[in-house]
Amino acid sequence: MIAIIDYGVGNIKAFANIYHNLQIPFRIVKNSNDFENISKIILPGVGSFDHAMQNLENSGMKEILNDLVLNKEIPVLGICVGMQMLAKSSEEGILPGLGWIDGVVKKFDNKKLNNMPLPHMGWNNINIIKKNSIFNDIDEEPMFYFLHSFYFECNDKSNIIATTSYGEKFASIINYKNIYGIQCHPEKSHHNGITILKNFGEL
Repeated sequence: MIAIIDYGVGNIKAFANIYHNLQIPFRIVKNSNDFENISKIILPGVGSFDHAMQNLENSGMKEILNDLVLNKEIPVLGICVGMQMLAKSSEEGILPGLGWIDGVVKKFDNKKLNNMPLPHMGWNNINIIKKNSIFNDIDEEPMFYFLHSFYFECNDKSNIIATTSYGEKFASIINYKNIYGIQCHPEKSHHNGITILKNFGEL
């Protein structure tokens, strides 16, 4: 059973529709009492880092998520701001992140963008640099939809499993043990995004 975490931030319905169509069991989780029989976790996120972190804190689910992910090692997939929340901190805000993967969130350097706009918005390639079952059956040169101005900088580069270039190369998909993060929006990325969500659900 996949838990789609609803803490007031993220396109919950889109993920629910995808897993419904894939016939993979899921539950929209809104409080700490909804986690029974959960085997996977989707942590979506849109908007600003501090707003997302504060919403998660206010939801009362942060402690049980820490226990499930860090102690019980249940697989989790953080998406967009949900990925950035996996870091220790973000240049976008002042609140601490979850710290599940060693890294910080940084803003794109305008000097390296060569007049390209922020946010990074639209379709872009990901470059797979490390084999992982989450990539099973996606296109050879997959395109995904992005919308962000900040990126995750891993302190341990071995946690990066795919990169994308936008003025500079950045980590677009990361993995440490049972913890995954994806900067793009799989729910908006057609068959490649659906395939990644399917692969995560079948880990």
